[in-house]
Formats: sequence, C-alpha cells, structure tokens
Amino acid sequence: MTTALITGSTAGIGAAFARRLAADGHDLVLVARDGRRLREQATELHDRHGIEAEVLSADLAEDKGIEAVADRLGDRKNPVDLLINNAGFGNKGRYLEVSMADELRMLKVHCEAVLRLTSAASEAMRERGRGGVVNVASVAAFVPRGTYGASKAWVVQFTQGAAKDLAGSGVRLMALCPGFVRTEFHERAGMGTDNIPGWMWLDADKLVAAALADLARGKTLSIPDPRYKALMGLVKVAPRGLMGGISSKTGRKYGPQ
Repeated sequence: MTTALITGSTAGIGAAFARRLAADGHDLVLVARDGRRLREQATELHDRHGIEAEVLSADLAEDKGIEAVADRLGDRKNPVDLLINNAGFGNKGRYLEVSMADELRMLKVHCEAVLRLTSAASEAMRERGRGGVVNVASVAAFVPRGTYGASKAWVVQFTQGAAKDLAGSGVRLMALCPGFVRTEFHERAGMGTDNIPGWMWLDADKLVAAALADLARGKTLSIPDPRYKALMGLVKVAPRGLMGGISSKTGRKYGPQ
C-alpha cells in the first residue's frame, strides 16, 4: 500500500481527501493542529477501512511545525507517496483592516509551508522515481482580490512551474483550485455565507474525486467543476480592470460579513 500525507486533514477538503484515500486503501499521515481531533479521525479511518493512520500535530504557521512535517516527508524508510498540501485559512477584513501579523501568518501557511513541504516531498519522490503532490489553491487565484487571492496565485504559479521542472522525473505536481466548498473555512474566518447563491457551492467529496482523476491524467491545474471552469474561462478574456471591479464587489457581497 502507498502512504499519503494530508495537511489540514481534520476538516473540509482535507477530511474529504482522507476519507477517499483511506477508502481506496492508502495508509495516511494526518497533519493538523488539534491533536484530539487527529486521534479521533485516525481511529475512525482505521476502524472503517483497515488502513494505518499516523497522526502528526503541527502548526504550519510556525517553523517548528513546518520542520516536523518536512522531516516526515523526507523519511526514506517510511516514504510518503502522495502529499496533499491543504492547510490554509482566510482573514476577515479588507487590505489594511487585517493586522500585519495575521497577513504574514497566512503567507507562512499558504506560501512558505507549501514551498518547503513540496520541496521535501519532491526530493524524496524524485529519488524513487514516483510520487505526487496536490497543492490546494483557489479560484481566487485568478482574480485581483486581496492578499488571500494573491497567496493562492503564488501557489498556482509555483506548482505549475515546479511541475515543468520535474517533468519526466515520475513526480507529478498539481494545483487544485476549488470555488466555494461547504466546510468550516468561512466559519473559522468569521465570514458570512448567507448571500452566496446555492449553485456556487461545491461538495467536498465530489471535488476530491475530480481532483484525483485530474492528477491521474497528469494535469498540473485542476478546476474540478464545469461551473467554475466556465467562470474562469470568462475571467481569462475579460479586461483586467473590469475583473478588478467585479471581484471587489463580489468580495464585499460574498466575503466577510
């Protein structure tokens, strides 16, 4: 059996990846900050699917947490075959309304941790000639909307660039760009969701199934829903200035309340 490591595994998209990969027979390394929730999740997945589930409590906003996960990814005796960089969060408030400390914490998790963990995993995978990395970004990466979108744009550009550099090595890298997903994300950030139209919501389990299928096809970018694929197609042809105005209004309507 192969082993997958998932950051932010106890909720939302991370939990959906854990359920699907465990059901498919993969052993897991579950990473999050809450040790109690990790142990409960590991026990449930082991009992239900008969897989081994290791837990690693780590805060990816801290160097110590990033280093602990990077060390696990670099363990040649117990290799990780698939990395899901899913940990992330949003800050409530517009630019200059959020403290610099919170902005830097988000960049630490979304950018520095993704860079360091992807590098640790990819180096070990390249030695074996096989492996995969999924870096969870967002459709917010494609519109000019605040520091959250900027951080996710970095994830997309980094992942696709690294994928090109590792072409032919057996290591596959893919940026996953979902839209609105029913998870704890908005609640933790204090963001209201009552104004978001029903058609914009995605199911986390279906999203994960589509993402894994895209990874198997060798895609470096996955927008796992026809509705959002169409929206992003419009974004590509719309004037940048127009999109900036629309995304700002959309953020005020569908963002923090």
